[in-house]
Amino acid sequence: MRNATELMVQYAAYHRDRRNIASHCVGVPLIVFALGVLLGWPVFILAGLPLTPSWLGWALATLWYLSRGSLVLGLAVSVVNALLVWLAMPLAAGSTATWLGWGLAAFVLGWLIQLLGHYYEGRRPAFLEDRIGLLVGPMFVTAELLFALGWGKPMAAEIERRAGPTVLYDLIQRAMH
Repeated sequence: MRNATELMVQYAAYHRDRRNIASHCVGVPLIVFALGVLLGWPVFILAGLPLTPSWLGWALATLWYLSRGSLVLGLAVSVVNALLVWLAMPLAAGSTATWLGWGLAAFVLGWLIQLLGHYYEGRRPAFLEDRIGLLVGPMFVTAELLFALGWGKPMAAEIERRAGPTVLYDLIQRAMH
């Protein structure tokens, strides 16, 4: 069971180009939103409350985030994910065309944006080598927001110390090698 810092360092090693990080700040939330739409149907009633596969997935992911040793980061990513799933619910409750159209469009667009970022990075997505990266992505994006707001300076410094500083890779120079 790796803690949040270990997970973030490993994920950050695949995400040092600032354009890649920016693409993930758009693409990852789109994918979480898309999963909220796609898994927002069917609705089951449990103890009088509506329950969908997306809320069950959120609950399981929240337990995982909260077990990584950083309560603030675990709570923050869980709140962000809950907001994205909540925003997805009206589309999931729509017609089949609305549910599937919005869900698939947001999912594909989110991945295309991330793949563009990995083009700049010059590396494959992290989850291809470690599937847990699919859960770390939302945590990474949330942490980037928190770091920008001044939270987590020790964690940010440790990530940079171990994964290196963020950069803008020169695509022309990389293509020549």
